[in-house]
Amino acid sequence: MADGISVARVALGAACAIFDAEDRVLLVHHTYGRRNWELPGGLVEPGELPDEGAARELLEETGLTADLDGLAGVYLEAGHDLGPFLHFVFRARSHDGRAPRPSSPEVSEAAYWPVAALPAPMSDFTERRIADARQRRPVVFARIESRTWRG
Repeated sequence: MADGISVARVALGAACAIFDAEDRVLLVHHTYGRRNWELPGGLVEPGELPDEGAARELLEETGLTADLDGLAGVYLEAGHDLGPFLHFVFRARSHDGRAPRPSSPEVSEAAYWPVAALPAPMSDFTERRIADARQRRPVVFARIESRTWRG
């Protein structure tokens, strides 16, 4: 703290919520940690805007490019392992017509899943982000106090 001014340090993450014509959501299966299913996304790099990070992570993890349709939600997770963390989720449309494929060592599978039959393991936070993105309502701002895991 300099001169009584406190500066918040917050990590940024960004993800894409992509739904196909059958209303299935694109998910990736991680090869690390809980080996969970997630929206394609990850850390925003220094100097990168969250939408740029979401598009980059989508390409890195699935080999797909997409048009971002807008911000679906911003979530503050104060208790994240990396410290306070802001998660940005963007609605997106894949426009290259190809099937997703894992294109990173961090991802073992990339596939579309019916929203009524999501795979496990998955956190309630991921399920919430999927539900919020499907609603197509104004941007959701929420605080995430903790996560629980299914599967």
